[in-house]
Amino acid sequence: MTIRIGDEAPNFTAKTTEGDINFHDWLGNSWGILFSHPKDFTPVCTTELGYMASLKPEFDKRNVKVIGLSVDPVENHVRWSGDIAEATGHAPNYPMIGDTDLAVSKLYDMLPAETEGGCDGRTAMDNMTVRNVFVVGPDKKVKLVIAYPMSTGRNFDEILRVIDSLQLTANYSVATPVNWKDGDDCIIVPAVSDEDAKAKFPAGWKAPKPYLRITPQPNKTRTDSTSA
Repeated sequence: MTIRIGDEAPNFTAKTTEGDINFHDWLGNSWGILFSHPKDFTPVCTTELGYMASLKPEFDKRNVKVIGLSVDPVENHVRWSGDIAEATGHAPNYPMIGDTDLAVSKLYDMLPAETEGGCDGRTAMDNMTVRNVFVVGPDKKVKLVIAYPMSTGRNFDEILRVIDSLQLTANYSVATPVNWKDGDDCIIVPAVSDEDAKAKFPAGWKAPKPYLRITPQPNKTRTDSTSA
């Protein structure tokens, strides 16, 4: 199956470094990030796992749970955690799934469904497509999918920025423009009429085009906007 934005995130049970989980139950009413790795003891992933651990307090503030996946046994993840701590200064502080039977990788369309066998004998190159980031909302729907090549380290600051945008736009009738960061101006969505926008956005808006209405971020206190 292909995972698209708006689909329900496929549920699964799995062994992790923090015990067995049911993914949907584990998420509960939180947002979630599932990010995957082709193999333990690989260089780029080592840097990613350490950096994600350093950022976890920021995700915690946003009610976002983090979970990793690697196509290796949980015992290997535990040993790898020591290397990650030594190399980056941060040991993983979130669960890591041991996808030894490739079940989750296939369920999330990161490996072909017809892939046979388990993790034994497979190399990072065999699993090179297991390099995705999935953001899942409290409604268990997929909000973001990004796939990376093995040679390119992921930008988790960008994932944090996207989370800020997703949470903002889920609660207010706005979209976020190019390169938006938390606190920047937003765009009033086209579905909101000018009349309704007057009530929803009392700070007003600027409209360089009729379809482009720029307003201060609605959950921030600002008084410097020019009203429509």
